[in-house]
Amino acid sequence: MQSPREILSDIWTSIGGSPSALGALTLTGDEPQLPSSFRVAAAAQVSVAATGLAAAEIWRMRSGEAQDVAVDLRHAVVECRSERYLRVDGKPPPPAWDAIAGVYKTRNGFVRLHTNFPHHRDAVCKVLNCKPERDAVQAALLQWDGEAFETAAYASGGVVAVMRSHDEWLATPQAKALAGLPLISITKIGEAPLKPWPAGERPLAGIRVLDLSRVIAGPVAGRTLAAHGADVLLISGPDLPAIPWLVIDTGRGKLTSFVELKSEQGRATLRDLLVQADIFSQGYRPSALAALGFSPKDAARINPGIIYVTLSAYGHAGPWAERRGFDSLVQTATGFNHAEGQAAGVDGPKELPAQMLDHATGYFMAFGAMMAKARQAREGGSWHVQVSLAQTGRWLWNLGRVADGLAIEDLKGEAVKPFIEEMGSGFGPLRYVTHSALLSKTPAFWARPAMPLGSYPPQWPVRE
Repeated sequence: MQSPREILSDIWTSIGGSPSALGALTLTGDEPQLPSSFRVAAAAQVSVAATGLAAAEIWRMRSGEAQDVAVDLRHAVVECRSERYLRVDGKPPPPAWDAIAGVYKTRNGFVRLHTNFPHHRDAVCKVLNCKPERDAVQAALLQWDGEAFETAAYASGGVVAVMRSHDEWLATPQAKALAGLPLISITKIGEAPLKPWPAGERPLAGIRVLDLSRVIAGPVAGRTLAAHGADVLLISGPDLPAIPWLVIDTGRGKLTSFVELKSEQGRATLRDLLVQADIFSQGYRPSALAALGFSPKDAARINPGIIYVTLSAYGHAGPWAERRGFDSLVQTATGFNHAEGQAAGVDGPKELPAQMLDHATGYFMAFGAMMAKARQAREGGSWHVQVSLAQTGRWLWNLGRVADGLAIEDLKGEAVKPFIEEMGSGFGPLRYVTHSALLSKTPAFWARPAMPLGSYPPQWPVRE
């Protein structure tokens, strides 16, 4: 199996990173760190380290000053479970899942439901014609073939996944469509002059990021860009559902505003923000933003030179390109839960010990955004960065398996303590996981506290 350094080298050079930059990188720690048959620790370290290297490279471009980057394996793993370790006024997280979310049996296997948002729960119950109670849901699902239910639930606006083995996943048209795609796709979508770097004392100082994302992956990308000095403006809708704990955990460093994109006034506001942005990062289904006038090509026309970052669940090609999804569902659909269950000797699915597809994809979003921005500064143009949970999953699977990885103990509190710091917020005092990419000249930190959604007007702060 490749070492984390070799894995990162492949990713770094695949999208234009200079091999010489890898000489400034130090990776410490040994696998495994979490009980899993997959290399989740390596995935954490590599994805975080990619962002640190990109930030260091941008700082070198801006200032002429090189610096060292170090990432500890355990620190990166802890950061990739940051939502577990967050404390608000000393209190731990509330229950993570809705009452009927989780795994159920069907006539011919298992299915996982994601019902944390009310409209997703309602869609499932409508298809099953049952009350939102676990026993009622289970009784109804036993009358269904798994794939038939999966198809019907998606058609009604639900988000579910049949548990497939990895071989069953590879046989699907969607897996075949993804097989030829890179882990991170960066393509030119328009001509534009070079944009000079704004003034500032941090790698991304003065860089403006519009963040239209929810839950984990997209918000982690925004949090990472903010850690290196970007002005990240999180745009949400006043009526959009959210998961409060995740809003707090991923909100450090960001401004947050409400913009109602269903109204022309709201779309005009977003266009005005986009004109002045450097990066547009979003996790909507492609057709949803295109219908509102904010497709990648729309954005490149509104603001030539924009870096447009697209997150999807199952990739931008294939019959599932429009399908909604979350980490837990992609794990289920692509074979991870089946394989982990087999490795653990259990009858049914077993989750990875972190939402690693989400977190690693979030870091790859930030990495791709920074590398595309650096390319724009060298070559000009508008650029589109595309990542997906399924492609990250494919990459993680291909890293190989850990013999007896499930036999190790999970991390205890004392092991996590060195990576925890405290700060105030709009929610009360926070204890949170620090950023695990350590830069010697421009250390990462969050200059703004996490705040409730909609706390600021939809406008950019004045640049230095």
